[in-house]
Amino acid sequence: MMIGPGATEDDILRLRAHYGLDRTLPTQFLIYLGQLASGDLGTSISLRQNVGELILGRLPVTIELTVFAMLLAVISGITLAVAGTIWRHHWPEAVIDSIIGIIVAIPDFLWALSFVLILGVVIPIMPIFGRLDLTVEFQAHSEFYLIESLIRGRFDVTGSVIKHMILPGTALALPLMAVGARVLKSSLTVEMTQDYVALAKTKGYGRLRIILKEALRNALIPAVTLTGVQFTFLVGGTVLIERIFGYPGLGNMAIDAVINRDLPLIQGIVITFAMLFILINLLIDILNAFLNPRLRND
Repeated sequence: MMIGPGATEDDILRLRAHYGLDRTLPTQFLIYLGQLASGDLGTSISLRQNVGELILGRLPVTIELTVFAMLLAVISGITLAVAGTIWRHHWPEAVIDSIIGIIVAIPDFLWALSFVLILGVVIPIMPIFGRLDLTVEFQAHSEFYLIESLIRGRFDVTGSVIKHMILPGTALALPLMAVGARVLKSSLTVEMTQDYVALAKTKGYGRLRIILKEALRNALIPAVTLTGVQFTFLVGGTVLIERIFGYPGLGNMAIDAVINRDLPLIQGIVITFAMLFILINLLIDILNAFLNPRLRND
């Protein structure tokens, strides 16, 4: 694959010796670990470029999309959970529960395909490909287009980037939002039966104030834990979503690497995703300790 079909047997043997592929598997693994420890992820077979540089060029694109989707999921999930708690035992609660159930049942890639068909083809009101409008010129110094455009005051670029993130971001956010809303609503229901809530009621606090000021912080603890776990799936879900929308992120590059059987690039992307999962779970543990003082004391 690396030297082409016209290579001689001697060419193949020299290449195997160069990469240590003529040694035992344990030795090859140790060689790879040594390269990995020095930050060397190898060279892409199909693109002939350093794997680390390729990943760093695409990773910011995926990070912006996942953070955007996460914000959508958190804001809408909290809103639905609070609304369902406020209207508990009334008809709006049944409507909210039904909406959450429908969203949970539909995977993110099906939402993406539906958005492409409805909002990109039947009623073409939203962009369904790429990251920027073709009419927008932007000489970026980094791949964090959204952040850089805000810093530089290029709000036309900011608007274009956000517009292109809405559909893929929403497709990623909906399942996470539904799961988070369901868990948070259940937690709020339990918290609303606690003694401190009864005390707040005797003080004359309204139901919305009690939920937002008293119960929400305690109810967030299990919801944050589950959301963190779901967020790791959200990062992995970018693979299909980015492909559907032609979004130039790490997930899209992962599919190209698989199609081209580019093993060094596949390994580098898998390791990057694994590091992201570890980092996300660490941040969730820190956030849980912030929300729950008992964890800090332990």
